[in-house]
Amino acid sequence: MSENWSGRRLELTLGNPGHGGFVVARHEGRVVFVRHGLPGERVSAVVTEDRGGSYCRADAVDILEGSPDRIAPMCPISGPGGAGCCDLSHARLDFQRQMKSQIISEQLMRLARVDRNVDVEELPGTSDGTGWRTRVRLAVDEEGRPGYHRHRSSGIVTDLECPQIEPAAYHGIADHEWTPGSEVQIVLDGAGERHIVEIAPPKVSKTGRTSPGRRGATARRAAGGAPRAERVFEGSGRPRERVQNREWTLAATGFWQAHRGAAQTYSTVVAEWAGVSAGDTAWDLYGGVGVFAAALGRAGLVESVESSRQAVSDGRAALADLPQVRFHPERVERALPELATPPRVVVLDPPRTGAGRDVIAAVAAAGAERIVHVGCDPASFARDLGLYLHEGYRLDTVRAFDAFPLTHHVECIALLTH
Repeated sequence: MSENWSGRRLELTLGNPGHGGFVVARHEGRVVFVRHGLPGERVSAVVTEDRGGSYCRADAVDILEGSPDRIAPMCPISGPGGAGCCDLSHARLDFQRQMKSQIISEQLMRLARVDRNVDVEELPGTSDGTGWRTRVRLAVDEEGRPGYHRHRSSGIVTDLECPQIEPAAYHGIADHEWTPGSEVQIVLDGAGERHIVEIAPPKVSKTGRTSPGRRGATARRAAGGAPRAERVFEGSGRPRERVQNREWTLAATGFWQAHRGAAQTYSTVVAEWAGVSAGDTAWDLYGGVGVFAAALGRAGLVESVESSRQAVSDGRAALADLPQVRFHPERVERALPELATPPRVVVLDPPRTGAGRDVIAAVAAAGAERIVHVGCDPASFARDLGLYLHEGYRLDTVRAFDAFPLTHHVECIALLTH
């Protein structure tokens, strides 16, 4: 086993951006994933994590030769040792998009064997890359102070200064003593109202509290994903959001696109690419509150599948005038055999981990002519595209949107045809 480099300072020349908010360097035969640097820079970096093997992780703490695309960091809490929120805030906004475009193309080639250059587009409401976010979830430390998790750590930065959301979101939040271990959801909705909800701490089993390693981590993740009590602190706890001429009222802790321009933009793309008409059957998988189902509303039948019963209830209320939309409160894998076939169009917006082999095989077996696939992680997005290609689909178009400025995250949408 190689020497543990944790805490060691390395002088590095940085290479290409990597998927995950870092830049790749090499030192003494090992790969070093460096945060807070930019391609081409010469930096002094401190190793923050070394678990052995072929790579380790580091933070650039001194910039010896800077990139012309470097700017003063726009986020004051996300530098070395800080919060994990804004890992690209030290780069010009257009260069952030160039890096994301390079990563998307690399993932498409590596995981789907697709040679495609994809430009990352700006979303309406982005401005200078700050104030675009409409909702944020803060962690609460053992002293009842809210803040952001440090990168790859359970530690919490309690300075509420991340610029992704407007400063009004934070007003008065630090003055209140919250329940230790809870989370605080803040939403600035489309109607201009602020909603604040405290989410109770997860009920962690004895295994999760006391067991080290994978078993304890699995138990803690299970506890975090279980339903938890919620207390509305401000507002109604029921934000109002609008796409086109339709309004949704939904749970503050439910899913809605974080970027204020995202839901409208994606809905427009889905409607255009789906091209449904009367008599068509369409599937809307991982459908949330039905934003894409509404975009498919010209179809004769829309089958919308969503595992959150609260989201299904909110979607039914918002789309009550569209009787052709049928909601299924079920996991996608379980609901697929129940859906009307053959669908002409299938829209999928899976979680970050992607749809996966079984779901994509079932969609292909159902005979869909057109598939619109949305993904917020370039790697899982590319893996899913590779699965469609294996099933005989052709990749028609890919678009990418800078839905998370100042961060490495990006949203991709693909149209596949059979």
